[in-house]
Amino acid sequence: MLLFAIAGTAFSQSIVMPPVYAGSVLPGAQKHLFPLAYFVDYLDQKKAIDAGRPYWAASESEVLSEFIQPESILLNSDILAFYGHPRSRNMGILGRYAKEELNEMLDALAAEYQAAGSRTIRKAFYLIFGTVWPGGEIGIIQESLLREYIEFALQNDILIFIDHQIGRYTPEDSIKRMLPWLAYPNVHLALDPEWRTLKPMEEIGSVTADEINHVQRIMEDYLIENHIPGERFLVIHQFNYRMISHREKVKSNFSRVRLIHCADGFGSPQEKRLAYAFNAQAVNMPIKGFKLFYNFDIPGAGYDYPLLSPKEVFELRPRPYIVMYQ
Repeated sequence: MLLFAIAGTAFSQSIVMPPVYAGSVLPGAQKHLFPLAYFVDYLDQKKAIDAGRPYWAASESEVLSEFIQPESILLNSDILAFYGHPRSRNMGILGRYAKEELNEMLDALAAEYQAAGSRTIRKAFYLIFGTVWPGGEIGIIQESLLREYIEFALQNDILIFIDHQIGRYTPEDSIKRMLPWLAYPNVHLALDPEWRTLKPMEEIGSVTADEINHVQRIMEDYLIENHIPGERFLVIHQFNYRMISHREKVKSNFSRVRLIHCADGFGSPQEKRLAYAFNAQAVNMPIKGFKLFYNFDIPGAGYDYPLLSPKEVFELRPRPYIVMYQ
């Protein structure tokens, strides 16, 4: 998500939840505040966890055996990513340093995560492929620039995720625009429902479960038809209940596409854990991701305060398999 919120906003204010999911315009007086604020109270009031088998009850071994293939990267490794656009200093850490520096920084952070967990760490660059503009138009990253990062990543054992913000287009349009890049063995895809809107930063966009299932089918068919071996990841971001409608109908059983449900959004440790707990209730999407936000002293931009440590990240239940820093 873009950094546009007011830093230090108090999220404890009482907020009345709107009754709809898709296309809801934020209350006028509260536009541009961090959207997590629009469901913290909802979480407190509405979440119902089965005391007999709460959402974190599935063990890691159960998730690995049921949803992760024997040849998967995730069988023995977690993924650590730096997020952003190479041409923007304000859209994440990836745009603030040269790729060579980012690789060294990822090495250092990966060592911290390795010490905090028991599995190996795979490094990743998480690039914004399609950036939403006013009116919902999309600016696509320059092909030569993307290729430069992909090839550098291949030489340095780094995974690449390319993320489309959808805008005024459909998830099908967006996924098809990225499919040719799967020819590279280290490339994986992502969609960010927040920006599926004609009014970015004024309303929260959304996708439906049917749309997520449809793009997984398109992606899997493409892999098979083009004889591309192995599995590929598809990351779907969520920090607000609006962003995925009927999410209990999302499928995670495609043979070649591994769906990752990523908790987005910045805030205090308590708010981060609440957002993650909301996502964790979607047990039909058992492979989770978690996003953290650095403070780059950008006027009006939000960030995590303080950042959760690698140990604290791995203590989330269920623990995330991909962790990214914006």
